[in-house]
Amino acid sequence: MVKLKRVYEKPDPDDGRRILVDRLWPRGLKKADAHLEAWLKDLAPSTELRQWFAHNPERWEEFRRRYRQELEAPEKAPFLEELLHQARQGIVTLVFAAKDEERNNAVVIKQFLEKRLAAAPASRAG
Repeated sequence: MVKLKRVYEKPDPDDGRRILVDRLWPRGLKKADAHLEAWLKDLAPSTELRQWFAHNPERWEEFRRRYRQELEAPEKAPFLEELLHQARQGIVTLVFAAKDEERNNAVVIKQFLEKRLAAAPASRAG
C-alpha cells in the first residue's frame, strides 16, 4: 500500500516506511524530526523540470506527463523496484514538502507505483 503525507505533519505508526521523495531537504525541518527510513532524492523530478513546474497548477498535466517520462528512465528503476517491493510487504508513505497536496511529485510517484502494483501483483508462488 502506498500513502502520501506532508513531511511537516506529525509522523504516525500507521505511516509504515516513511520515504522522502523530494530533491531538496524540507526547509526548517531537522532530520531527526522527519522520522524517515530513506530519502530518495534521485527519484525526484530533475531540477530543470521542478523549476519549470514551480507548483503552477496550470502546468500540472504537462508536469505529470514529463515526470512520468523521467520515471521511465533506467536510472530510476532500482528506486522504483525497491518501493514496489516495500509496498507489496506493507505500508509505504511517500513524504513530501509541497503545500499543494494534490499536485506534487509524490502524487505522480504514487500513481506510477499503483499502476504497476495493479498490473503485476506479487507472486503467491513460494
